[in-house]
Amino acid sequence: MPVQTNPAQTRTVQATTLQATTVQIATEGGAALAELDGDGPAARFLLVLTHGAGGSAGAPDLLAVRDAARPLGGLVARVTQPYRVRGARAPGSPVRQDAAWAEVVTTLRELAPAVPLIQGGRSNGARVACRTAAAVGARAVIALAFPLCPPGRSSAVSRAAELRAARESGARVLVVNGDRDLFGIPCAQDADRVVVVPGETHALKGHRAVIVDAVAEWLPTVL
Repeated sequence: MPVQTNPAQTRTVQATTLQATTVQIATEGGAALAELDGDGPAARFLLVLTHGAGGSAGAPDLLAVRDAARPLGGLVARVTQPYRVRGARAPGSPVRQDAAWAEVVTTLRELAPAVPLIQGGRSNGARVACRTAAAVGARAVIALAFPLCPPGRSSAVSRAAELRAARESGARVLVVNGDRDLFGIPCAQDADRVVVVPGETHALKGHRAVIVDAVAEWLPTVL
């Protein structure tokens, strides 16, 4: 379901074209940037992706997901969140981060309003996508390098509840993690599908074809 906004909020959520494939989106938390690939009017679905805590929208695994989605008719938006646009490395309050994300998604849905919404991200971005799945009405979530538990911490601080919350909202969840990820690997019951990439760390920098194939095989099952 769409996010409910009051008139004042509606005025602040605007998209301004910067160049052919990039838009700037104003939110209460500051400006976000979205790099767009695809044709909105012809899109079969909208896929909105974002980076890890200190990363960028050009991360290799995000680009692999984009390349899996484009041949299937997706309009893909890779979003740089407001805190990164400001130059900060840490996202700060999850509540404010999630609120800004919901504003970004609400604006991007105007580009392809009548198609399914799928959202995702890597690491911290995967957490945001899971936490906000219900609020933005996402049909599915792609969680790359989901940071199950900080290295060296007790399993009692597991974040698996965020994955389960996304599923409980009705979203289908795909997890792609490396088998050498020090943050751990979600269990099969935490998602609809868990793909473990051999030889990959939390960075998920390699094995591009494995990631592309996993996403390309899974996406048609949720559209």
